[in-house]
Amino acid sequence: MNFLELGNRLVRRSLQVRGVLSQTRRVAGVDVHFYKVEGTGRGPPALMIHGLGSSANAFFRTLQPLAKTFREVWAIDLPGNGLSPVPAGGPLSVRTFVDLILAFRRDVIGQKVLLVGNSLGGGMSLYAASAEPQSFEGLALISPAGAKLTQERFDSLLQSFALTDVKSARVFANKLFAKPPLPMLLFAGELRNLVGTETVKSIVKEVGPADAVTEEMLARLTMPTLLIWGQREKLLPYEGLQYFRANLPKTAEVREVEGFGHMPQMEHPDRFVEEITGFARRRGLA
Repeated sequence: MNFLELGNRLVRRSLQVRGVLSQTRRVAGVDVHFYKVEGTGRGPPALMIHGLGSSANAFFRTLQPLAKTFREVWAIDLPGNGLSPVPAGGPLSVRTFVDLILAFRRDVIGQKVLLVGNSLGGGMSLYAASAEPQSFEGLALISPAGAKLTQERFDSLLQSFALTDVKSARVFANKLFAKPPLPMLLFAGELRNLVGTETVKSIVKEVGPADAVTEEMLARLTMPTLLIWGQREKLLPYEGLQYFRANLPKTAEVREVEGFGHMPQMEHPDRFVEEITGFARRRGLA
């Protein structure tokens, strides 16, 4: 068992001790691990989607606080990430991940949800919400990928995931956080395991600028939509925010938040929860 796997299991154990359900279900022919928190709020179920090389554990400090506003809070490990194994047939494509998100909402949750996606999880959430807008009460995008970029910008983004040594891993850690925590810098070498998995390598090899979320897809987002972009975002190019700002429906809220980096759910969990719950209240979802 490597350090990363041990960390995932320790976080899961910590959540279980606090009453969070950790379970694996067969969905669309593959095993999917997820967390579920029974909420005390009146908002719709919230479904959290992690980014490339990440996992449901990225939301571990926000699941129970969010449950004060929403009836249920769910976070899934997409196959090949976190505690969900790589399928027997090999890593899944991004489009298959999108189909899996839709199937999980339909077959496991069984209700319309507020879909919350970070990074690549935000891009996949855009795909899912544009495909089935009737399935979602709302959409919250946290530093979402998927904007139209030039080939040069796209290649530069993918190059960020090519961690060849500890130095490049520390550079990557600095891109993920506004201010990387000291343990992240001390154990930056573990990031090489995080982004060096079979699943991450497969996706990096697969995706290209042609997979961007189109203007037509964004126009189909009829649900209340929030986009959060950290003022200290260092992984995704600013052109991404400009693209979404120009093409999301006019009713969408776009917020540049001071102090937020690429993964505010880990770095600023309390403020992250405030942003999501505040949006839900403003839009009549909670």
